[in-house]
Amino acid sequence: MPGKRLISKLAICLAIVAGFAIAGCAKSEGERRKPFARFRPAPGDNRSKEELKSAVGWVDEKAHAAGRSIIPREEMLAFANQVRVTRKPAKPSPHKDILVISGGGVYGAYPAGVLYGWTQAGTRPTFDVVTGISTGALVAVFAFLGSSVDAELKQAYTTITDDDVFRKHRIPRALLSSSLADNAPLVGLLKRYATDSLIQQVAIEHEKGRRLYVGTTDLDVRRGVFWDMGEIATRNTQESRDLFRKVLLASAAIPGFFPPVPIEVTVNGRRHVERHIDGGVSSSMFFAPPWVPPEERETLPLTWLHGSNLYILVAGKMYPDPMPVKSRSLAIAGNAVSTILFDQTRNDLSKLFLLSIVTGMNYNMSVIPKDLPAPVESTSFNPAEMTVLFEAGAEWARNHGRWRDSPPGGEPGEGGRFRGGTILTDNGNRSVIGGEEMMIPAVIPQK
Repeated sequence: MPGKRLISKLAICLAIVAGFAIAGCAKSEGERRKPFARFRPAPGDNRSKEELKSAVGWVDEKAHAAGRSIIPREEMLAFANQVRVTRKPAKPSPHKDILVISGGGVYGAYPAGVLYGWTQAGTRPTFDVVTGISTGALVAVFAFLGSSVDAELKQAYTTITDDDVFRKHRIPRALLSSSLADNAPLVGLLKRYATDSLIQQVAIEHEKGRRLYVGTTDLDVRRGVFWDMGEIATRNTQESRDLFRKVLLASAAIPGFFPPVPIEVTVNGRRHVERHIDGGVSSSMFFAPPWVPPEERETLPLTWLHGSNLYILVAGKMYPDPMPVKSRSLAIAGNAVSTILFDQTRNDLSKLFLLSIVTGMNYNMSVIPKDLPAPVESTSFNPAEMTVLFEAGAEWARNHGRWRDSPPGGEPGEGGRFRGGTILTDNGNRSVIGGEEMMIPAVIPQK
């Protein structure tokens, strides 16, 4: 995912191998001559997928129920709606539609499918603002331009392979360069889809007041940067078109796996070169408000977004599927980073839910169904697997699927997990973590 912008396990290889090299230098000559001891299975190594799936439902019922405030989903949503009602302006502002798309590598096929099916359902709006991160950046461009580029959207997320995206370096070169893979194929892919004509279409829509934003991460400054892609497109120069594609390339530059993308900037007349990487490093998704004419900004009421729709398309599942992890440093590190990114996505979704309450916007979220088979690796571009995700999203939208209106933890089976011992009960849950209610250590304000 949710993320997902899952960082490839290979990307962590650099740091670990470097650590091994440093440790090796510190050993004596006699120690270096010793052969490696045979790897022995560690406790828990033999856990099967079936056991892991059932382990989701293992719970210490007494500890799980103790010491926490329990907020049923209905109460949480009722409170959120009450806040929205109290902030409703006497004179409503024009309705807006904002779309936010997360990163997630190959899982971007799901939000791409949702957009495709949404068009077929005849209910897809013309978005006032679209934001995207990583793979969501490319989907965002298609989403911004609407149904006229649906064919290209489907092709991009159902036919490409690894060879269309990257070429892995051989080990010696990979360890001595800035990345484990060459992104030249991805550069060519972006030229194929982000054509001069497409960029010009973005410029035309920008002039109408609509906005398209893409997120990257400044590697050295270590902060997120959000690019106004329409403003870049309106410059209508070869340099601006190259920058447009560079930003898309940088937003998907998985750190360590792909090289950073150099982008020149001028500060007070001085030239500098920034290095940008995957936007998902600093944020899994982000919100940007609609454009307002300068002459209207001073008189704009605080509740001007009340009643507008915030749509969120998550390129991933709400919770990762359980999977056996080998007792190897790369496997453990890769799985740990993946877990962190899932959690970051859930946190960002919760922030957007809070934003929707404060502003009075309607919160609408779509995520890959928990029971849908999904690829294990977000950087493995398998057309067959991506087509399954794409069609699932399209089918959901064609059949007017129910938009989720609650944040992570707000649906049955998504509560917290607490233990006081090792004697557990299997509650039969086989899908996601937790109990039957949202558990929050907070007091609900009086209605």
